[in-house]
Amino acid sequence: MMSTRTTGASVLTALAIALVAADCSDGVGPRGQVPRFASAAAGAAGVALDQFDGTLGESGTLLIKGFNPTNPHRGDAIIATFFWPGSTNIIDSVTDVLTTNPFSSVGNTYTLVDYVTAGGISMATYVATNVQNFPDAWGGQLGDSILAVRANLSQPVSDGGVLISAYSGVNVIAAQALGAHLSAWGSDSAPATADPGTIPVGVGALTYGVTRSNGFVGLSGPGAFHDILTMSDTSPMKADGEYLVSASAGTVDPQWTWYFNAPSTWLATVLALNPPLHLVFTVQPTTTLPLMTIQPAVQVTATDAFGNAVTSFSGPVTIAIGHNSGLLLPGTLSGTKTVTAVNGVATFADLSIDQPGNAYTLTVTASNMTGAESAAFNIGAF
Repeated sequence: MMSTRTTGASVLTALAIALVAADCSDGVGPRGQVPRFASAAAGAAGVALDQFDGTLGESGTLLIKGFNPTNPHRGDAIIATFFWPGSTNIIDSVTDVLTTNPFSSVGNTYTLVDYVTAGGISMATYVATNVQNFPDAWGGQLGDSILAVRANLSQPVSDGGVLISAYSGVNVIAAQALGAHLSAWGSDSAPATADPGTIPVGVGALTYGVTRSNGFVGLSGPGAFHDILTMSDTSPMKADGEYLVSASAGTVDPQWTWYFNAPSTWLATVLALNPPLHLVFTVQPTTTLPLMTIQPAVQVTATDAFGNAVTSFSGPVTIAIGHNSGLLLPGTLSGTKTVTAVNGVATFADLSIDQPGNAYTLTVTASNMTGAESAAFNIGAF
């Protein structure tokens, strides 16, 4: 058995419009495969699978699939993995369109994360974050306004395919969203383990794993992962996508078993997408008298999914009363309530509350970040 692994950001004639429109709006899926769909409420806490779809058996200079029958939500991250025969990356660009007639460009940016090839087959995975400019899923049935993702190829291929999946709750800033990623390949004529490698993941991060082979054989997916879509045809070709949202920081190593019974090759890729940065109270508010400045100054730090301070963050942070426990009247927070973070830290130096009470809390918010609530504190000599 042979295998290799790549690290970091390593990197047919056009389908007739009638054929593509049918594929994108009529729910045409992989041969012998019934597409399955999932949805997550917009704005729900945490990263979640929103929509997905896939197809095999495409030919020409275009590999394309739409999110049938419902678009994802604006603000989602989209992962698109393309499959084709050949040993070079012939993708000139990855773009998205609405399946109007003619197609209309949407304009989101798709970035190559990993390309892997062996045994005369190729696979490339692209990511777009904070996707915009299309009818949101909340619009219901969208007719010919389905969002489709396509790879524009420099030369025609036969028996290509694509798996697309969209996720809510991913960091909308591309540089902060993409985490670690690895790819690997191997070949064998007996059951083989497809293992792209072990990557670190933070709290609440998404792990996406995908594998394909040129063997039309059985396949077992990685434990603890959730199946996105398994596709196969008799060319032969088979592909499987899986995902996992981590409850704690650690490492993830998805492994598939391909039940080869003749010389065959597998490819596999794993990548992580991070949730938004978190705000954390690093200096909590303390008990003080009414109208007196809370000392020491309250501080809040921007942290990533691993709990590390993000010193590059320099945006505005706003503080407010969370639990208002004024004894006679609701307390009023005074002072500078919106400050600009310096090296990832927002310092509120002149806060005070006018009404005595037990178990006040403060909350902090910032754009495109997960807010936080402080520990309870008192105002007055209690």
